[in-house]
Amino acid sequence: MKNRKFLEGVIAGIVIVMAVNMLFHFVMPAMLARPVAGRGFDSSSKEKMNLIYNLIDTHFVDHFYIEDLERGMFMGLMYGLGDVYSSYMCAEEYEQFEERTRGIYAGIGAVVTGSDDGRVKVISPFDGSPAAEAGIMAQDVIMAVDGVDTLNIGVDLVVAMMRGLPGTTVEITIFRESEDRTFNVTITRDFITIQTISYRMLEDGVGYIRLSGFEQVTYEQFKEALESLKAQGATGFILDVRNNPGGLLDIVANIANLLVPEGNIVYTEDRYGNQSYLRSDGEYLDLPIVVLVNGNSASASEVLAGAIMDYGVGVIVGEQTFGKGLVQRVFPLPDGSAVKLTVARYFTPNGTSIHGYGITPHHVVTMEPEYTARIAALELEEDAQLQKALEVMGTMR
Repeated sequence: MKNRKFLEGVIAGIVIVMAVNMLFHFVMPAMLARPVAGRGFDSSSKEKMNLIYNLIDTHFVDHFYIEDLERGMFMGLMYGLGDVYSSYMCAEEYEQFEERTRGIYAGIGAVVTGSDDGRVKVISPFDGSPAAEAGIMAQDVIMAVDGVDTLNIGVDLVVAMMRGLPGTTVEITIFRESEDRTFNVTITRDFITIQTISYRMLEDGVGYIRLSGFEQVTYEQFKEALESLKAQGATGFILDVRNNPGGLLDIVANIANLLVPEGNIVYTEDRYGNQSYLRSDGEYLDLPIVVLVNGNSASASEVLAGAIMDYGVGVIVGEQTFGKGLVQRVFPLPDGSAVKLTVARYFTPNGTSIHGYGITPHHVVTMEPEYTARIAALELEEDAQLQKALEVMGTMR
């Protein structure tokens, strides 16, 4: 085991070093004229990088493509940060990332996230998606895609591997902890138009809105749901962000603007202490709100829950949230590729950083993993958290 870990460390080190070499010699030669932030790379490091690359070029037993090396090297450089949310995307992956944030793409239709063990975990399949129809569930761990091990290769690359032309198939190797088994699922890709909002009227004039993500399409979908439920006579709202991994910060800020009084919705702070604020304009719903959360509610979901909690306009019900209080920014590169980099931390209106901690609900209600994995399909009698939300709503009106 020790030898294996040592070998993995050596390989990772070589990959990272070569990545830096390629950055200097193939992608960003202009950077040689000035050091990067911090101490930069000295001449001995650059000489060592060239030496390693030349050794590979001279002695590696098999044929290799420089394009594959470049991609792996850049990924290795980002991997060296030790941040699962920072990654390199080649041009094709960046284009797919842009499609995904727009809310329309071709793939299997599942929201995934990175985990500390270097794996990629399913947060939630989209309702009616190929992934959902194939039986993929929240908390499933993606061990391989078409036989390629996903360990430590990054969320964006795993997502890119699962995507492709509609009608083509992809084989996903899944580990399901609740059943303690690993199995393969073959899924036929299809066009995915992300319906991030679903809604319905519940008993006693309670409007229920489930938000599965915060993409570019989400704000308009949310407004449509809100207006429809109000027209049906809703006098209180349950917002369900369980199994919602987050998304675009400006989108969640626009939604929060409809729900909280005038003031700060969220603010971010970068490494230099610079702060940036997103504010609400004061025209808000002013009706009772209950927010449902769980351990898969992350990032933008926590922004929404945190703002509603800090302003005292709603009650949080469920389980401790994920605790992702980091902001990523995408930096396009001249060759069409891009780097997604964690650039700031965000804080709730009261100045609370939830990164690594999450948000503790006012009313903690736990549920078994088998129920958590299929939130969208639960009947009311199975959903203890929604039952509690309805009970709390009854005391707020």
